[in-house]
Amino acid sequence: MIGPGTGVRVYLGCGVTDMRKGIAGLPALTQDVLHQKPASGAVFAFRGRRGIG
Repeated sequence: MIGPGTGVRVYLGCGVTDMRKGIAGLPALTQDVLHQKPASGAVFAFRGRRGIG
Protein backbone atom coordinates (compact mmCIF):
# COMPACT_ATOMS: atom_id res chain seq x y z
CA MET A 1 0.00 0.00 0.00
CA ILE A 2 1.24 3.47 -0.86
CA GLY A 3 0.45 6.05 1.79
CA PRO A 4 0.46 9.85 1.70
CA GLY A 5 3.78 11.60 2.22
CA THR A 6 5.07 12.74 5.57
CA GLY A 7 3.07 15.62 7.01
CA VAL A 8 0.05 15.19 4.71
CA ARG A 9 -3.24 15.49 6.56
CA VAL A 10 -5.92 12.89 5.80
CA TYR A 11 -9.58 13.71 6.48
CA LEU A 12 -12.29 11.06 6.51
CA GLY A 13 -15.88 12.08 5.85
CA CYS A 14 -17.89 10.10 8.43
CA GLY A 15 -21.21 8.60 7.44
CA VAL A 16 -22.58 8.03 3.96
CA THR A 17 -21.87 10.55 1.19
CA ASP A 18 -24.01 10.92 -1.92
CA MET A 19 -21.34 10.13 -4.50
CA ARG A 20 -23.54 11.50 -7.29
CA LYS A 21 -22.30 14.95 -6.24
CA GLY A 22 -19.24 14.26 -8.38
CA ILE A 23 -16.24 16.43 -9.03
CA ALA A 24 -18.03 19.70 -8.23
CA GLY A 25 -20.08 18.64 -5.19
CA LEU A 26 -17.43 16.84 -3.16
CA PRO A 27 -15.16 19.90 -2.88
CA ALA A 28 -18.22 21.85 -1.72
CA LEU A 29 -18.72 19.25 1.04
CA THR A 30 -15.07 19.66 1.97
CA GLN A 31 -15.63 23.38 2.52
CA ASP A 32 -19.10 23.26 4.08
CA VAL A 33 -18.83 20.21 6.35
CA LEU A 34 -15.13 19.75 7.07
CA HIS A 35 -14.32 23.50 6.94
CA GLN A 36 -11.18 22.84 4.88
CA LYS A 37 -9.94 24.13 1.53
CA PRO A 38 -10.14 21.41 -1.15
CA ALA A 39 -6.87 22.56 -2.75
CA SER A 40 -4.91 22.63 0.53
CA GLY A 41 -2.84 19.55 -0.34
CA ALA A 42 -4.67 17.34 2.17
CA VAL A 43 -6.33 14.05 1.23
CA PHE A 44 -10.12 13.82 1.63
CA ALA A 45 -11.89 10.43 1.66
CA PHE A 46 -15.64 9.92 1.41
CA ARG A 47 -17.71 6.73 1.62
CA GLY A 48 -20.68 5.97 -0.60
CA ARG A 49 -23.67 3.88 0.40
CA ARG A 50 -22.28 0.74 -1.24
CA GLY A 51 -18.91 1.01 0.53
CA ILE A 52 -17.27 -1.98 2.14
CA GLY A 53 -18.41 -2.97 5.60
